[in-house]
Amino acid sequence: MATAKTEEFELEDAFEEGAEVENDEAAKAAAVKNSLTRRRVIDDLLEERRLSRRLRDYDFDLDDEK
Repeated sequence: MATAKTEEFELEDAFEEGAEVENDEAAKAAAVKNSLTRRRVIDDLLEERRLSRRLRDYDFDLDDEK
């Protein structure tokens, strides 16, 4: 009966090690997702600045066309 308990503990230990690996993978996936989200936000802000600059530089002399 003592061997059965030992085997039970070994299985639990193996399960805990696997859980740590899954947690590491989940943490890495979350970090990658967070990085991509930040990058997209930065790209959107830079594009908005570019468009604003182009609008300021554009000549809006529409009265000449009439």
